[in-house]
Amino acid sequence: MRNRIENLSRRVFLKQGLAVGAGLTLGIHLGAVPRRLDAAPGATALPEELAPNAFVRIGTDDSVTVIVKHLEMGQGTYTGLPTLVAEELDARWDQVRVEGAPADAERYNNLFWGPAQGTGGSTSMANSWEQMRKAGAVARQLLVEAAAKRWKVDPQEIQVRDGQLSHASGQLASFGELAEAAAELPVPEDVFLKDPEAFRLIGDAALRRKDTADKIDGSARYTQDVALPGLLTAVVAHPPRFGARLKSLDAEAALAIEGVEKVVQIPSGVAVLAGDFWTAKRGRDRLTIAWDESDALRLGSDEILEQYKALAEGPGAVATAEGDAETALGSAAKVIAADFAVPFLAHASMEPLNCVILPEEDGVRVINGEQSQTRTQAGVAEVLGLEPGQVSIEMLYAGSSFGRRGNPRADFTSEAAEIFKAAGGKTPIKLQWTREDDTRAGWYRPLFFHRVRAGLDAEGKPVAWHQRIVGQSIAADAGMEARMVVDGVDRLSVEGAANLAYAVPNLYVDLHSPKLPVPVQWWRSVGHTHTAFAVECVIDELAEAAGRDPVDFRMELLEGHPRHQGVLRLAAEKAGWGEPLPDGKARGAAVHASFNSYVAQVAEVSVRGKAFSVDRVVIAVDCGIAVNPDVIKAQMEGGMGYGLAAALVSSLTLKDGRVEQSNFHDYQVLRMDKMPEVEVHILPSAEAPTGVGEPATPVIAPAVANALAAATGQRLRTLPLELA
Repeated sequence: MRNRIENLSRRVFLKQGLAVGAGLTLGIHLGAVPRRLDAAPGATALPEELAPNAFVRIGTDDSVTVIVKHLEMGQGTYTGLPTLVAEELDARWDQVRVEGAPADAERYNNLFWGPAQGTGGSTSMANSWEQMRKAGAVARQLLVEAAAKRWKVDPQEIQVRDGQLSHASGQLASFGELAEAAAELPVPEDVFLKDPEAFRLIGDAALRRKDTADKIDGSARYTQDVALPGLLTAVVAHPPRFGARLKSLDAEAALAIEGVEKVVQIPSGVAVLAGDFWTAKRGRDRLTIAWDESDALRLGSDEILEQYKALAEGPGAVATAEGDAETALGSAAKVIAADFAVPFLAHASMEPLNCVILPEEDGVRVINGEQSQTRTQAGVAEVLGLEPGQVSIEMLYAGSSFGRRGNPRADFTSEAAEIFKAAGGKTPIKLQWTREDDTRAGWYRPLFFHRVRAGLDAEGKPVAWHQRIVGQSIAADAGMEARMVVDGVDRLSVEGAANLAYAVPNLYVDLHSPKLPVPVQWWRSVGHTHTAFAVECVIDELAEAAGRDPVDFRMELLEGHPRHQGVLRLAAEKAGWGEPLPDGKARGAAVHASFNSYVAQVAEVSVRGKAFSVDRVVIAVDCGIAVNPDVIKAQMEGGMGYGLAAALVSSLTLKDGRVEQSNFHDYQVLRMDKMPEVEVHILPSAEAPTGVGEPATPVIAPAVANALAAATGQRLRTLPLELA
């Protein structure tokens, strides 16, 4: 039977799978354990709950609690990671509960990040794939051995299915009946993991998300839901220009408002504290502040772009140099020259930034939707003069992030700590940013400029590619230059271009990284957001210049890249590529790899004069084994929609150093009436799972731009797209 522990179709996973840092600790824990999401601060676990390892607890009530180390911000970690545990444990899906892990990088680190705990880079499933399966398999084997001892039978004769152990003699037991005995047994050094043919939960498209019910009935806890005795809400007045500092403050009018408790100065501005948000906001609006803007940015977006164009006239730091691109361009039969520009972008998460911080006996507790536990611990500890271990974190849900909550400087959590300290360090504080704060005082996707020249030979084959990229370094703003900048090249600025998949014998990519006081950080799909746009549009232009079909042209140039070809072939087939369309309609294609996943999209557009609509998008994705097909489809749809907003409407602009936008009326995101019909097709794969949160985002803009070129003949090279 395939569920027997001895089944040879299971491959042995050796003991290094949960080595130091991966998080295996076995034993019974009847005392303090991490709190469930629905537990009030200060609550403790039920006394009968057992902890067979750091990722799984099995209660005598037959519950299976999976501790998830990655933040749930809508992307499905609270479904995907428990699926891995439940699969190897052979648990019933309805007995599985989910709990956010505490801040503890020793046990809950991101295995791709070394000794750091956090969520990002579309790594949650990829870094947890074997770790969480091993955790489930260890718990399963302990239960089997406990049953074998109780029933005095050979463990290999015991079957496990749907949360129940059974033996041919008629003996039956639930997980809960065996949990305590199982936890007394020594930890097995080797366990079997299932072969994919034996999966029952992994790959099940009908598996229901674990966070849906809580979010529908309102029981899901977000930072805004936290209420504590004596809690004060803080709202901050930030400088209107980047680089400005506080010069003078008159808080008299703010303090005169009933309910305003304190006004405190902090490094990032001035905080008003009150018993509720609206009172604090009213107090902030009554502050009289003068800012020292002697070192503040005074440039506008247009001026910054002109400076970038000037930089593009000269060579930058070399990211890739294969062959001799300049010589090959000089002898090319045809040369395509194209400039591309993309604006600053806000993250525009549905839940604005927020954070609760309160005193504890030996430190402080942070309560929020935490994306980067290790960074937050370090930032808060530095502000308060504590050790990072004295900063505990209670992880709640987050209402999306797109990278913003994983700020490399832990900006808003450190700001909460500054307010907490300035207010005396004894009162619980809830920092709440407004939408306007999020838009005007945030950290952004950088503005980028690309200059591309690509040449074809007489037979229409690419012979050279020269791409110059200009934009701020995210790694420099993150303080990660030593680790991520090599010979002046921030790999985040050139990813997706420096490693061009297309067969071009002479490739040269260089980079300028100008410094500006505009704070920048990763935004959903990071560098791929702009490199995919430039690369895929130029490939389309080359296909046109060669007189080739854009899909056929790509397929030929992607020889040796079967996963690129696989998704492109599937998307084109499902989209009806090559089939006639009515007048005014056209299709465009793009394919791009990011975060070790491969995505192709075909966009279908309708054009009416200078107006156009995106009517249909067909997406094909190869992300390895599809753990939760429904979650993957949702992420493909959502990631594409997020990228489509940048392609159609989203733009953050500066004028005289000030952000011009403030809320959703002028910083637009995609509305429902602009969302096209979407089809998602998942390529079957036996590879280990890879990222799905970000890879759909960068592909849509070039697909739409290419479709518009097919419909109108206009090559649009600036985002957001606008027909002339």
